[in-house]
Amino acid sequence: MRDLDIEVLDTTLRDGAQGNGISFSVRDKLAVAEALDELGVAWIEAGNPGSNPKDMEFFRRTASLRLTNARLCAFGPTRKKGVKTTEDKQLRSLLLAQTEAVVIFGKSWDLHVDKVLKAEKKENIAMIAETVAFLKSEGRLVMYDAEHFFDGWAANPAYALSTVNAARDAGADVIVLCDTNGGAFPNAVIAGVKAVREMLPNVKLGIHAHNDSGLALANTIGAVQSGATHVQGTLVGFGERCGNTALAALLPGMELKMGLRCLPDGNLVRISELTRRVAEIANVTINDDMPYIGSYAFSHKAGMHADGILKIKQSFEHVNPAAVGNERHFLVSEVGGRAAIADRIKKIDKTIGKDHPVTAQLSEKIKNLEAEGWSFEGADASFELLVRRELASLKRPASLGGKAAIPRVAYKPLFRIVAYRVMSEHPTGKTLACSHAWVKVLVKGQHEIAAAEGDGPVNALDSALRRALIRFYPGLAKVRLEDYKVRVIDGKDATAAQVRVLIETTDGHRSWSTVGVSADIIDASRSALVDSIEYMLINEK
Repeated sequence: MRDLDIEVLDTTLRDGAQGNGISFSVRDKLAVAEALDELGVAWIEAGNPGSNPKDMEFFRRTASLRLTNARLCAFGPTRKKGVKTTEDKQLRSLLLAQTEAVVIFGKSWDLHVDKVLKAEKKENIAMIAETVAFLKSEGRLVMYDAEHFFDGWAANPAYALSTVNAARDAGADVIVLCDTNGGAFPNAVIAGVKAVREMLPNVKLGIHAHNDSGLALANTIGAVQSGATHVQGTLVGFGERCGNTALAALLPGMELKMGLRCLPDGNLVRISELTRRVAEIANVTINDDMPYIGSYAFSHKAGMHADGILKIKQSFEHVNPAAVGNERHFLVSEVGGRAAIADRIKKIDKTIGKDHPVTAQLSEKIKNLEAEGWSFEGADASFELLVRRELASLKRPASLGGKAAIPRVAYKPLFRIVAYRVMSEHPTGKTLACSHAWVKVLVKGQHEIAAAEGDGPVNALDSALRRALIRFYPGLAKVRLEDYKVRVIDGKDATAAQVRVLIETTDGHRSWSTVGVSADIIDASRSALVDSIEYMLINEK
């Protein structure tokens, strides 16, 4: 196994925890650390043990972690102004964390030295040097984060360079240049990294970029191209203000395009899976258009694009989606063309190609449905059911004579709603409004009637339908509605307009989306709910 070209430090548990809406429990932090270790990052910046009891408790419990790739490091500031290193409480807490490495941040911008620290410039230099030397004497590997380096270098280059030089002379193992405000442009980052590299040719340089100008990824790549071999970021990208460099978007590019080994061999393929796991723990949503790992990253809608992809993959894809654990998707729409439809049908029946009559008939049907307001590009499950229903019902065209037959895909409705009723109450006072639903279904020749109460009409209908079916299909107990969206298709008809309902459902392991369209929002919801349950039952067999 060859050595890593780039040393990766993930700061999800420290800088990421400073993101808006992020709140990790100790248990969450342990789970995130395990996921990052599975990915294979070199370092996990696990928090500031001197800032809060939760971080110190995490460090106490890290003995339970069995990390195989990553090592933990604690984070904290240089000693306080006027305080000896041996008496500084923050530094003592860093030692109590008992990590192999520590990350220390100090001031590089004279504005902060003068206006925030209110210290003499020489005192700031002493704070940096003495802190690094003290931690080195205690046997720690020291990474020095030069806070606000690029702002400081722009304002007073000589002083900014003197701060990192002091850290190096005191024994710092890594010098990390930080775009703390996230406002630097790539040209400034590249010039700043080159200036430090020229002054300190043998030191390991790192980059820590924030995304306040939308340039964290570009700045990190520019720094690496200029000599940095240590990169910091958060896997998903969340962090202080606009977030940090998203490692999930950075690492694939560096490995696949720049030829730099950032993770152990074979681990890049797990980056989509593990990024989603960390996002789930943090209770945030991965943007669909996130590079490499988003659900849209390898989605193709235009017919010309789909046709090109089917002929030669690199015609419309910059990397192989499988390399990052993602999948290619052909979006079915009126502009998608037969190639996209045929590719989707092949997953159900491999004998059907682009020029098959079934493809032509399905293409025409989809165009007609989309004219009515249906949309299948975000409802894969409903599209699969549409294909199955059509293949089971289409007649063989006369033009085929006796030479070809329409494939018959095993499809039979597993239940049918015979009748349903939904009512909503809106009492006054402190009692909340409530909805009730009643449903009668036919399953395997038997009728079943059920009723349920819900927080709204759709919730009540969903609960009643599941209650009616669960005796026949116990697997429904693990299924839950994950997302529900409503879109008015054409507002000119006001409250009589057609609406499109999109439902996302999960069984805890996978998710699928279904769609329903009607002028009645409850009936549109009923259609999407039925597809959701039927898709799960068909694929459970």
